[in-house]
Amino acid sequence: MAPIPDFPSKARAASAPRILIVGGGAGGLQLATRLGSTLGRRGQAQIVLVDRLPTHFWKPLLHEAASGHRDPASHTIEYAAQAKRHGFEFVQGELRAVDRARRIATIGAVVDQDGTQIVPQREMHYHDLVLAVGSVTNFFNVPGAARHALPLEHVGHAEDFRKKFLAACAKVNHLADAPAPSPARPVCINVIGAGATGVELAAALRHAVGQLAAYRFRALDPVRDVRIRLIEGAPRVLPVLDPRISERTQAQLERLHVDVLTSTRVARVEEDAIVTSSGERLPADMTIWAAGVAGPAMLRSIDGLALSASNQVIVTDTLQTPDDPHVFAFGDCAACPSGASSAYLPPRAQVAHQQAVYLSQAFARRLAGKPVAGFVFRDAGTVVSLGQSGALYQADLRVSARSVIVDGPAAAGLYRLLYRKHLSGVHGIGRTLLQTLGQVLHSYGRPSIKLH
Repeated sequence: MAPIPDFPSKARAASAPRILIVGGGAGGLQLATRLGSTLGRRGQAQIVLVDRLPTHFWKPLLHEAASGHRDPASHTIEYAAQAKRHGFEFVQGELRAVDRARRIATIGAVVDQDGTQIVPQREMHYHDLVLAVGSVTNFFNVPGAARHALPLEHVGHAEDFRKKFLAACAKVNHLADAPAPSPARPVCINVIGAGATGVELAAALRHAVGQLAAYRFRALDPVRDVRIRLIEGAPRVLPVLDPRISERTQAQLERLHVDVLTSTRVARVEEDAIVTSSGERLPADMTIWAAGVAGPAMLRSIDGLALSASNQVIVTDTLQTPDDPHVFAFGDCAACPSGASSAYLPPRAQVAHQQAVYLSQAFARRLAGKPVAGFVFRDAGTVVSLGQSGALYQADLRVSARSVIVDGPAAAGLYRLLYRKHLSGVHGIGRTLLQTLGQVLHSYGRPSIKLH
């Protein structure tokens, strides 16, 4: 007979300090899972996860959802189910305000699609507040960008883009398949920002067009009828990585017939075009903005919270705010010192993962009255996916002056492994293996892209 989980009594749990984690992204969900499985189950702390959505989707895969290569419904995690399995509580709602003096967080009401209130606004006391609210798109005050360019922050954005992309391909296919076809302007998709997200999205869209032509839109010429531009203000794509990986990536994108425009700054975004700083007007059926991130505007409403120029919460090396040891922040919403320089750590999934592991151990040590060392980030390298064309991996192994670059099957396998590593962090190895097997079996007999 399986042992009964050691859940604490209600009285014991009610007297334990409450750790309130706001944000169920890659870092927040993993931290809640780790703390719930340890401190929560032992009754040493109440672990509460707050998120405005009921489900989690791993953000680095949003470009695959936007291109139709991954069905979000098969890759979401129900927060309530995760909470039941791992000894924490899930509360749906959006953080509205924080009273740091009284240690009270105000959680906004939950409403349905018609605006009808389901759950009213609530107040929750906390002993420690952990902000893991991620990031939002930074439009850098470019005129028209917030109105006409699509962001890629969550599944809803990815689905909106995918449907518009599918409709545009259907329209141009219809014109090409007409009894007396006439030359039509190609569908123009502008991806602004050639960091990892922009590069991965551009490559995924180019592959998606080919698959749509093979499965459904037989009159569609993938190269002639769909034009994909990748626009970057810096002199090269992937500007924060090794120039060698930038060169290889751009060469591969050009082989995929992606128009790469570097040293090109966007001055204005219009409904049907973007205008560059040189005055050139580039037609656009869809424009997606992947040029930068910032902390959510909500952070500015928390009195006394020190914020960086990118609206991120400034924290010490213990991930606590300088003037309030009961408020923590990590992941994309935090400006954490890198240690090696005066710069902050970049908003990357592996940073959030390592910080979640660190905080889970730090909270346990604090409750035990033990000292806590500062967080140290260990860069495991960067991998960029080019879809069916493979991937590129860069790492600084500190054995030579130059970074190590890996491509081909090894890099592609490493990219796939990153998602499984995330899943094992929230599900454990056993459940992750079962889920992976189920997804592989489910993929047999199904098209490699979502067709509707």
